[in-house]
Amino acid sequence: MPSQSRTEASRVANLTNEGGYQRRYRYLKNIMGLWMTQSIRRELAAERGEAPSFGDLASEAAAVEGFASLVDAEDRRFLAPTSMSEEIRHACAESGQRVPATTGELLRCVDLSLAADYAHSLDELGGLTGDAVTSLNIVGGGSQDQLLNQLTADACGIPVSVGPVEGTALGNLIVQFIAAGEIPDLVAARKAIRNSFDIKEVRPR
Repeated sequence: MPSQSRTEASRVANLTNEGGYQRRYRYLKNIMGLWMTQSIRRELAAERGEAPSFGDLASEAAAVEGFASLVDAEDRRFLAPTSMSEEIRHACAESGQRVPATTGELLRCVDLSLAADYAHSLDELGGLTGDAVTSLNIVGGGSQDQLLNQLTADACGIPVSVGPVEGTALGNLIVQFIAAGEIPDLVAARKAIRNSFDIKEVRPR
């Protein structure tokens, strides 16, 4: 694809260039992440008097294995709805799919929808760069959702490396180590991180 066409296609796909360490640039797309899950958790906290743990929510989603309804996780209707739970139910009803009736079904719908969105975004990246994506890294707090990790590997059809959990803090710390001369360069820093943390690989089923 010619450079000018690729630039316009990137804009339409909501891809951009983000400045990073040592004047590097990351070809980036901001996607929904766990905002939908966090919103449902807040609603449950208001109903139940206390917020359920993310582990409990993941267990509820895993318990409804046969539920398969999807929504478009990039739809603006999910950015700030009055009720995330009701907005998801409305979206499923409008598309003629089974409407989530339980918390587990709502959360399973969110996880399936996020995994589908990740797969779509990887296809966009591959199409625009001409490079096939052969693996995926998930870091940060969201990497603790084992169901979402597995659904992501399944949807993308590639191995997913999970962890470390404290991605942002660790990145900041490792740059300070380089600046202090404790670690020689970014290549060594990445190797140190991989050797220092239990990074699990999730393969597609």
